[in-house]
Amino acid sequence: MSTELPRRTRFRHRLHAREHMLGTFIKTPTTHAIEILGSLGLDFVIIDGEHAPFDRGATDMLLLAARAVDMAALVRVGDATPCNILSALDCGASGVMVPHVDSVARARQIVAACRYRDGQRGFANTTRAGGYGDVTFRRHMADQDDQIACVAMIEDLVALDRLDAIAAVPGLDAFFIGRGDLTAALGLDDQTDPMTLTAVERIMAAARQANLPVLVLASHKEDAIAMQKLGASAFVLGNDQGMMKRAYSQALAEYAAPLTGTSST
Repeated sequence: MSTELPRRTRFRHRLHAREHMLGTFIKTPTTHAIEILGSLGLDFVIIDGEHAPFDRGATDMLLLAARAVDMAALVRVGDATPCNILSALDCGASGVMVPHVDSVARARQIVAACRYRDGQRGFANTTRAGGYGDVTFRRHMADQDDQIACVAMIEDLVALDRLDAIAAVPGLDAFFIGRGDLTAALGLDDQTDPMTLTAVERIMAAARQANLPVLVLASHKEDAIAMQKLGASAFVLGNDQGMMKRAYSQALAEYAAPLTGTSST
């Protein structure tokens, strides 16, 4: 019998090892997309609690779906209070991704909400994360502190002047570069603008200095390659809604004209 840990519990270690990982945002509050993506071998999903209609109940169901296919699932916590972070983790998330981390104080706050030891996470081992009481106090705390990823989204101009200090916060696991918000904050129309790239390069440099992994949203393969050269190792490939829209748009284009070459019997 294999003693290898479940895939969903290895996300944080794979992230720090700079393994090449592929994921996507989930914006539709249904379990089916996660089940399908997990069966295809996607490394992780990010349940989008910032820009999509997820309440706690929907988030709980999607985290259960991710567990069913043994796939890591992060939650992007729109209202990243300690209570909301705790809810995501107790429901079995592999970690959280927090928007607009623009100061050392904010980085310390989210790390504390994710950790038991040297942190302030509220204790409960009677949750899904604790095997509904099957995991002992000590084991639950040790496993969660070892496995939970705390990811800070860097997407504000004010954060650019504080990058080194933010990256140095103990317990912070990775940066996610929010190129869309950075581009908007710079007053630009396209995230491929040289000014956005300059900001991205500054963030990548700070991450390298702190030995911090970086996740990015990749627009296309060439974009992913460019970001990989700068230091990114985990790539978010759009979202479930966008993928469905593109697939059906392509299908409609293919079948829009009357079918020819068919015969009846």
